[in-house]
Amino acid sequence: MRFGPVALSAAKGALLAHSRKAPGWTLAKGTRLGDEDLALLAGLGVEEVVVARLDPGDVHEDEAAARVAAALLGPGLTLGDAFTGRANLFAGGDGLLRLDTTRFDRLNALCEGLTVATLPPFAKVAPRQMVATVKIIPFALPETVIAQAEALLAGAPALEVALFRPMRLALIQTHLPETAGKMLDKTASVTAGRMAALGARMTVDRRCPHDTQALAACLSAVSAEKDVDLIAVAGASAIVDRGDVIPAALARVGGRVDHLGMPVDPGNLILLGELAGRVVLGLPGCARSPAINGFDWVLDRLCAGLAVGGADLMAMGVGGLLKDTTARTQPRMAAATVPSPAAPPRIGALVLAAGLSRRMGGVNKLLLDWRGKPLVAHAVDTVLAAGPAAVAVVIGHQGKAVRAALEGRAVALVENPDPGRGLGSSLKRGLAALPADLDGVIVCLGDMPGLTPRLLSRLIAAFAPVEGRAICLPTFGGRRGNPVLFAARFLPEMMEITGDIGARPVIAAHPDQTCEVAMDALAEGASVLMDVDTPEAAKALLSAGG
Repeated sequence: MRFGPVALSAAKGALLAHSRKAPGWTLAKGTRLGDEDLALLAGLGVEEVVVARLDPGDVHEDEAAARVAAALLGPGLTLGDAFTGRANLFAGGDGLLRLDTTRFDRLNALCEGLTVATLPPFAKVAPRQMVATVKIIPFALPETVIAQAEALLAGAPALEVALFRPMRLALIQTHLPETAGKMLDKTASVTAGRMAALGARMTVDRRCPHDTQALAACLSAVSAEKDVDLIAVAGASAIVDRGDVIPAALARVGGRVDHLGMPVDPGNLILLGELAGRVVLGLPGCARSPAINGFDWVLDRLCAGLAVGGADLMAMGVGGLLKDTTARTQPRMAAATVPSPAAPPRIGALVLAAGLSRRMGGVNKLLLDWRGKPLVAHAVDTVLAAGPAAVAVVIGHQGKAVRAALEGRAVALVENPDPGRGLGSSLKRGLAALPADLDGVIVCLGDMPGLTPRLLSRLIAAFAPVEGRAICLPTFGGRRGNPVLFAARFLPEMMEITGDIGARPVIAAHPDQTCEVAMDALAEGASVLMDVDTPEAAKALLSAGG
């Protein structure tokens, strides 16, 4: 790759190295300079620009990121579109992140321009949560580097999410004469809650005196239950030796103690064993509390179908100090509610479907039957398939019929009693109906039948307000289209819009935060420019695919 300043007259086809801005427009970093771009720069008196030119054997940053991310795509993962040299991998469901740290170290050492960052090993992840990101630093990398990365990642997955399974747990609690029944009830409730949070169940709740013979009889009975995958024993007193009540009872019924103790605090006094092919856990006292402790770490792995042995327990020491400290600004349980930086953005969607269809000659275009259902239903179903956090649909003209067309869909229907006042009035009502905790909102038109979930997902993949991509809009052939994704911070401005011009003033006011997402590579990319506003457009739609 060649990088450096060149005369503007020699810059056609090169990649712009640094963004250039002027009132009303922005040329983003990485733009492939065409005649129109060069004319804009020349009009500003620019004579020289810094550019990058790819040489034979170079791989463009987006293709390079996409190829490395694809090589990392293990079980339980999904892949986002590459954008500005970055490709992200997301969890496909609830589970634990597994990764080969040795291969990641080697991968990041291949070339300074290739970087891959992940969440920590065994991080608990949720659906659509980002777990890894590939970032190509220069505008291109040599093919040899990408081929080396792909070879390194071939074979066994270097990255995967072990999805949680619907495991069934039997809880046995021992008690002494002074043991309060309320404490046993609370322990059962807390344990059931732990299991439910993992998509699992506590199927057995047994209690017996805290002595070896009574516990052995209870273990024997529970081991014969068919509706049990794991056995957990919460003792009336802590396990301090392999000769203590719980390990002794396990041995008496033919079970096995594999390991006692772990370097996680709270949670040191845990026992790992086996009985009749099932894992047996002797619980530390802290397991009676809902606060995170070593039992959670072991239970997470078991419910994700991962084998846990003594060596696994003893490898948990780094990061295993879970106790509250004076350095914490808030208690552990409160801190757990703070969103993770890697959590996916909460994106809502607003579908505008209140218009009067004036140019249609009295026909409500949104109710046109296309491929077996009304046009507006196609738009709303596409939005729902993209998986937004919430969807609001603003209806107005022939609202009763539009409402009926959307019956049964998980959307908030909002009435605009005066749709003749324009898009601004619908924006205000629709945005007010969405949750206040969203990170962004995709504003969609109800008359764009060609849109697909993939197009919406590509906009969401590009959304990164901290990187200057706070307004993401699609383009095809260099022309801007719809829908548009706005960061939440612009919603107050959008609420002030009046008339029928939509949110264009907000886009125009923030060119430095606006990102154009090219859809040219997608077969359906042209649909971002196509709506049904006239009888001619409706006729063309119905004749092409009706």
